Amino acid sequence: MTDVPVDPGVTARTPAVEGLTEAEEEELRAELAKVEEEIVTLRQVLAAKERHCGELKRRLGLSTLGGLKQNLSRSWHDVQVSNAYKKTQETLSQAGQKTSAALSTMGSAISRKLGDMSNYSIRHSISMPVMRNSATFKSFEDRVGTVKSKVVGGRENGSASLPSPTGGGDQPLPGPAPF
Repeated sequence: MTDVPVDPGVTARTPAVEGLTEAEEEELRAELAKVEEEIVTLRQVLAAKERHCGELKRRLGLSTLGGLKQNLSRSWHDVQVSNAYKKTQETLSQAGQKTSAALSTMGSAISRKLGDMSNYSIRHSISMPVMRNSATFKSFEDRVGTVKSKVVGGRENGSASLPSPTGGGDQPLPGPAPF
């Protein structure tokens, strides 16, 4: 922002404020011009002082970035010593410990269950009498038997509804595949 000096010719053309005499108005205009001139001078002095300050900082090895780092460091320290930060840190630490303990307990329980299950193989569990006698297994076995009888029965009766995997209709199917 720069100041433009007041042109006395332009200001003289404006009508006088009511209640001021021409002498008072002239005095105020002169004072305004003097103040504006002082402002320009002060801005020049301030710019020179800022340049000198920058030069001194450069010679001392102080930079804007260094000052910013110091301000951030100081601000972070102030945050860390605040009561709100301490309470939040304590609460989060406790929550983390409780979560860790819960996950550890759950992991142990899962490991224990998987360890118990690894003692039984799939074949062993299928051949167990309890499972073979269950309603679900019997229902599954009946459905598989029904599908098998339709496939094998159709071939035994000479039906050509299903093609042979080898291309000939007179070769038997291989035996049942193991689970």
